[in-house]
Amino acid sequence: MAVKSIPLTITARSERGSRANKRLRDTGLIPGIIYGHREEVISVTLPGGELSHHLARGAHLFDLNLGGKDETVLVKDVQYDHLGTTVIHVDFTRVDLHELVRVSVPLELKGTPKGEADGGVLTQVIARLEVECVVTDMPEVIRHNVSEMALDDVLHIKDIKLPEGVRVLQDGELIAAMVREVLEVAPAEVAEAATEAEPEVIGRKPAEGEAVEGEAGAAAASEPADKKVEKK
Repeated sequence: MAVKSIPLTITARSERGSRANKRLRDTGLIPGIIYGHREEVISVTLPGGELSHHLARGAHLFDLNLGGKDETVLVKDVQYDHLGTTVIHVDFTRVDLHELVRVSVPLELKGTPKGEADGGVLTQVIARLEVECVVTDMPEVIRHNVSEMALDDVLHIKDIKLPEGVRVLQDGELIAAMVREVLEVAPAEVAEAATEAEPEVIGRKPAEGEAVEGEAGAAAASEPADKKVEKK
């Protein structure tokens, strides 16, 4: 099932800086920025409760309405407080419906491996897949049935059936899951199988000199070495 964009009404903000942002958060609002597609960087204010609810459910594609104008954006970065529980800033990058994007998608294993009857235990090594697809083909989750996995079977990334139009970017030989007797699952084996790249969303970061936040946006202030917008 492809991801649906979530509509959200936002407002522009002129005040910046940690004190101004704290005042916003004290009133239940969240500061953020929108950038990409060689357009200006916009500082915005977002409804805190509504946005946090959607982010907690794994949402990352939004239709932001600013002054009657809609922009389709992907969540690029979310900054949390020191406890890691409260959203305090969000970066969005502009996309269009025909643009290729790279996103991190949860991998969900379904079923009970038949190897459990022989004393095996299913161990999921990779919890998320880094994939590339058109925005409209972006899956909410990738599910794989493991009921046929016997004792000592391993599931490689290349064996996972992907939705149409979705391409996995990780090494196909990486082990995503295995069925082993408990004492036979070596920590080194699991650690080696889990060496996967950190996912990124394709989208141009703000150029040097553009006005960005001193929080999450500051990390996005320079152009990356590799161009991150790909047109189909």
